[in-house]
Amino acid sequence: MDKRKEVTIYDLAEKLNISVATVSRALQNDPVVSKKTKKKIFDLAEEMGYRSNHFARNLRNQRTDTIGVIVPRLNSYFMSTVIAGIEHVANSQGYNLIISQSSESVEKEVMSARTMFNNRVDGLLASLAYDTDSMTHFDPFFKKGIPVLFFDRCADNTNATSVLIDNRKAAFEATKHLIAQGCKRIVHITAHTNRAVYTDRLAGYQQALAAHKLPFKESYIIRNNLSQEAGADAAEKIWSMSARPDGVFAANDNCAVGCMLALKKKGMQIPADIAFAGFNNDPVSTVIEPNLTTINYPGYEMGEVAARQLINQLSGDTLTAATNTILLRSELIVRSSSLRKQ
Repeated sequence: MDKRKEVTIYDLAEKLNISVATVSRALQNDPVVSKKTKKKIFDLAEEMGYRSNHFARNLRNQRTDTIGVIVPRLNSYFMSTVIAGIEHVANSQGYNLIISQSSESVEKEVMSARTMFNNRVDGLLASLAYDTDSMTHFDPFFKKGIPVLFFDRCADNTNATSVLIDNRKAAFEATKHLIAQGCKRIVHITAHTNRAVYTDRLAGYQQALAAHKLPFKESYIIRNNLSQEAGADAAEKIWSMSARPDGVFAANDNCAVGCMLALKKKGMQIPADIAFAGFNNDPVSTVIEPNLTTINYPGYEMGEVAARQLINQLSGDTLTAATNTILLRSELIVRSSSLRKQ
């Protein structure tokens, strides 16, 4: 393989017959070097294919200006909006991102954390996989004093900052709305409750039932991976129940939509026969007919807040570092899928 020799600042200095120090200052945009000389150096650098040796500079500076981001899934609308918010803040403060997905696997999450650590990221933002049950793969960061911040799916019993919404309250509001529309037999579709986010949504659902003196039935809890396909499978279970439910609260919109489509194929009328509420306010919620009632989860804002908090910690803000939990506002968006009392 032909690997051409790397162009150095010495090559640029020799070609232009100027000092190496001048080239170095110009490439760092030092005002000491005139604009005319800078232009000559930049033009030649581009022509010769010069690349700045960030690795060597980073070793000297003990920082990489890079933030690691680990998410469960990249093909999630919610996660893509979070990443957009993170990127907006990080880039504006001169940081680049390394993004990795765990694909809902703790093994991949452990590998991603190790890769981030070995790549010397200045800080780490993470949203945990379904099956993560230990935080030991983050210990190297904590021991080195590298800030770690969790968002959406957060770690329990750590001193790291968490950014999330009040999932219990949001689930309570969604379930209460279905009850107000006359639903008495409400199914809750959720993920396996390793993660507090789903434990809290289940608790909010139970709290709303209790507040309205409706019985909680374990048979009305359907646990799956919350995909659209899993929603269709949940529809089969709902269809086969002897006392058929008249309401569904799903822990995300994709699963709710999969369930709605499958039940519509069976001839059920929504919301007349069965009302629906989802979670996240994904674009799919306004495409499905009838449009889906959902909880608006501010993903972009969550990304911005998480990135800002992490960068503040990197800047040595001790007040920010002492903040353990940041709760963002969410809101119930009522649409046709739940409106039985028009």
